[in-house]
Amino acid sequence: MRLRRAARVILVGAPGVGKGTQSERLLQRFPELQSISTGDLLRHNVKARTPLGIKVEHTMKAGGLVADDLIMRLISNELYKRGWLRRPGDPEVMTLSSTATTTEPHCFGALPLDDWITSAAALNEHTPPVASEDPSASFLLDGFPRTVAQARTCDKIIPINLVISLKTPIDVVIERITSRWVHEPSGRVYNTTFNAPKVAGVDDVTGEPLTQRPDDNVDVYKERFRKFQETSEPLLEHYAKKGVLWEVEGMTSNEITPKLYEEFERRFA
Repeated sequence: MRLRRAARVILVGAPGVGKGTQSERLLQRFPELQSISTGDLLRHNVKARTPLGIKVEHTMKAGGLVADDLIMRLISNELYKRGWLRRPGDPEVMTLSSTATTTEPHCFGALPLDDWITSAAALNEHTPPVASEDPSASFLLDGFPRTVAQARTCDKIIPINLVISLKTPIDVVIERITSRWVHEPSGRVYNTTFNAPKVAGVDDVTGEPLTQRPDDNVDVYKERFRKFQETSEPLLEHYAKKGVLWEVEGMTSNEITPKLYEEFERRFA
C-alpha cells in the first residue's frame, strides 16, 4: 500500500497491549513507513563516538535518564540527515538512502544544527523547522515522547500528525501475560490460551523447560499499568487537544490491526 503524504506517527499503549506487534505490521504494510527508535539512535551515536553520543554515554552506563533536550537533538539531527526536516528557507533535499544512519548530522546554511536547535528554550527564539510531506518521509517515532513535557518539546520540532492510542481491557492483558511462557535460550514465546506448547511446560524444539519472566505476574503488571496511566492520560489529552489523537480498542492484536489499517489508509494512502 502506497502513501500519498507523509505520516508522522506515535503509538501509545499500555504494557502488553501489543504495541510492538502493531508497529511491525504497519511497517510491513506500508513500505515507505520507517521506525525512528530513540534507543537505536542512542546506541548508534555512542558506538560511533559522535559529540552527542559522548555526552550521553556516561549517563547510559550509569543507568540514568538521558535529558529530554539531548533526545530531541538526536531525533532532529536524524530527521535533518534524512532530509525529512529543514530550516525555513532551506531547499528541500531528500537523501538517496533514507534508511542509512550516518555519524554526523547533515547541516544546511552557515549554522550547524547543534547551534541552531539545542533546547526547547532556544526553539522559542526560532521559526519552527519545516517537515517534508513526501511519503518517503513517513515514520513511527518509538520511545519518545512519553510525557506531556516531552510532547511539548517535540511539538516545536516535529509536527506529529497522528497519535494512535491502543486499548485492550486490563483483565484481558493480565490473562495474556500470566499465560505467557518463554524458552530463554531461543526467545521462543508460548501462551497457554492461544499458542500452547505441545507438552505443557516444555519447549517444542529442544524439550527444555519453559519459564515465566519475573515481571509476568499480576502485581507487577498492575504497578506498571498504574505508572503508564499516570503519564499517558495527560499525554493523550495533550494530543487530543491538538486534534491528532485516534483511539482504537480490541480484545486481540488481530482484532485491532484491520481497524488500524483502515484508519491509516483513510488518512495517508
